[in-house]
Amino acid sequence: MSSSRASAQDLTYQWLKQHIATLPRDDGTFLTESAVAEAAGTSRTPVREALLRLEAEGFLRILPKKGAFVPPIPDAEVRAVMEARELIEDWAVRRVAPLAADLLDRLDGLLVEQEALVGDPVGFIDRDRAFHRAIVGRAGNAVLADIYETLRERQVRMGLRAVSNNAGRFRTVLDEHSAIVAALRTGDPDQASRALAAHLAGTMTALRLPDGGGA
Repeated sequence: MSSSRASAQDLTYQWLKQHIATLPRDDGTFLTESAVAEAAGTSRTPVREALLRLEAEGFLRILPKKGAFVPPIPDAEVRAVMEARELIEDWAVRRVAPLAADLLDRLDGLLVEQEALVGDPVGFIDRDRAFHRAIVGRAGNAVLADIYETLRERQVRMGLRAVSNNAGRFRTVLDEHSAIVAALRTGDPDQASRALAAHLAGTMTALRLPDGGGA
């Protein structure tokens, strides 16, 4: 693949991912290669490749002769994903808190990277994902880490929507992540758990869902 083709595909992928984040959450939407190419200002080849990439990531389903279908995200799914995240992440922060010294530099670095991406929903959520993945991975349970990855794939669109619809959410996430790092730095599992719970509750609020107690 030439560098220009790779660049066109990457740019189209980024455009599509951000566009999908703005789609109504309650309704399914069809996207066609021609319409996306016109809107993104590119040819259909990088659009086709970007759609295949997004299908592999779980953002959409390609239906022959119909286009790409972006499914709705019902409230029940959002709650289920967030509740499952809380179970795994709470276990992880409690486990790593007394042993987090070698993790703190990594988390500090990710915060710097994330701050530089304020205003870029796709890049910001990518670093958000890396932040949480680093904590879960450090906890040392490969089975739970694999389960968590599937949850985060499903949650990326939710997170993109949250920051795309609320410019202030960028700074709030950074503050909440900083509080998690500060809590881990104390080595106190309960404090780390509280900081995480506050962050996930904030995410539920940003998604405009009632806090059902699980986030």
